[in-house]
Amino acid sequence: MKALIYDGHGADVLQYRQVDDPVPGSRDVVVRVAATTVNHLDVTQRNGWFTMPGFTLPHISGMDVAGTVVMLGEAVTAVSIGDRVVIDPSMSQVPKDSKLSGMGDLYGELGIIGANLAGGYAELCMAPETHLYPIPEKMSWHQAAMFPTVWMTAYHALFDVAELIEGESIMIHAAGSGVSMAGIQLAKNAGARVLATAGSELKCEKALALGADYACNNRETDIAAWARERTNGVGVNVVFDHVGEALWGASMFSLAPRGRLVNCGGTSGNSPVIPSLGYMYHMGLRLLGSDPFRYEEFLPAWELYCSGDFQSIADSVYPLSEGKVAQEKLLSGDFFGKIILEP
Repeated sequence: MKALIYDGHGADVLQYRQVDDPVPGSRDVVVRVAATTVNHLDVTQRNGWFTMPGFTLPHISGMDVAGTVVMLGEAVTAVSIGDRVVIDPSMSQVPKDSKLSGMGDLYGELGIIGANLAGGYAELCMAPETHLYPIPEKMSWHQAAMFPTVWMTAYHALFDVAELIEGESIMIHAAGSGVSMAGIQLAKNAGARVLATAGSELKCEKALALGADYACNNRETDIAAWARERTNGVGVNVVFDHVGEALWGASMFSLAPRGRLVNCGGTSGNSPVIPSLGYMYHMGLRLLGSDPFRYEEFLPAWELYCSGDFQSIADSVYPLSEGKVAQEKLLSGDFFGKIILEP
């Protein structure tokens, strides 16, 4: 098969070349990839800025995979050749007779397709039968491929970690990103009031079109003052953040008493400064890291996505051979939604 692979770190290490086809274990399935997406982790690991525990070289990225089943292990019963499926990339609760078993279930030892296991930047991708879910007939490959990483990240962070409930208010940063677009829609669906921030007026307009109640340009606005103005001086109950360093202080000062700041990334830097410990403890603020989603969360989130009136927006589509160009577009910040690769 052809794959986009690298065996060293840096800006120019990606190689589009022939590699060995995956050979399934008895409970594994091989999927012909129809679409995958570009995520920040792909670039972070390629450049060597950060690598997941268990990461090894050479590596094939791509945590989001939608495609067609083309090969079955001898004990597979859950799917058939020709089935259209999306893959849950988080390898917890993997059956022992899968070649992808043996890593820990959560936290530092979790196996993740495309992160520390071979992913979707290839013509073929292998996964255990327990981690494949049927794609509705009317759903496109792109809509399916845009689900796993960003929608599961948002779903887990909002409901399992932040415990967001109906009637609360939430501020969501980087509204032009896939995970924030998912967060806006999930929060609105849950009955929350959504304040979105983004780095341009155009992205703010698009966030409002997705259902945000308010939106502001975070490069030109005092975010904390704006949040309090929109909440009658109280502040928001939750901040959902994956920007990190650049907006950390503003996020803290935007929170209501006993508010929760939930973080799942640091695209602007990983060394934020807590501006005031006194403010944090007097206000009873909670700083929460959003850990990997759990195996049992995937199915209800996928069913919600398939049945609800949700949108995943594709910014652009590239052939897999142009994956480096697609990754550089991600780094530029000049996008709204997901960047898709097609083998």
